[in-house]
Amino acid sequence: PLQLLQPKTVPKRSGTSQRKPREPQVPRSLIKEIFRHFAKMPVTRDAFQIVEKCCDRYFKQLSNDLEAYTHHAGRKTVEAADLEVLMRRQGLVTDKMPLTVLIERYLPLEYRRLLIPVAVSGNKVFPCK
Repeated sequence: PLQLLQPKTVPKRSGTSQRKPREPQVPRSLIKEIFRHFAKMPVTRDAFQIVEKCCDRYFKQLSNDLEAYTHHAGRKTVEAADLEVLMRRQGLVTDKMPLTVLIERYLPLEYRRLLIPVAVSGNKVFPCK
């Protein structure tokens, strides 16, 4: 006797995902490239994992501090002045070492042009504020 084939019922998926949402992270390749540039020597895998954890914690703390500064100022957008205040508190920016000097020293020309105002012909300043 032939048995009647019954279609199998497939359970419907709910609209929500079962996975936890992942936090955005700085790409491992970028961290590795930057660290190798400054270390100039081979690094073990265990040491590099510690460097990754430190970078992750540093950027989390950095973003929390910038959020606090912005909230304290009564704004919803982080501005360059907030970052400069944070860098002053960390001791990276001082009266002897202004932010523009750090930008000129560590960033490529494309970014320098975007971040440092420069007077151009026609009495114009680029980039405009």
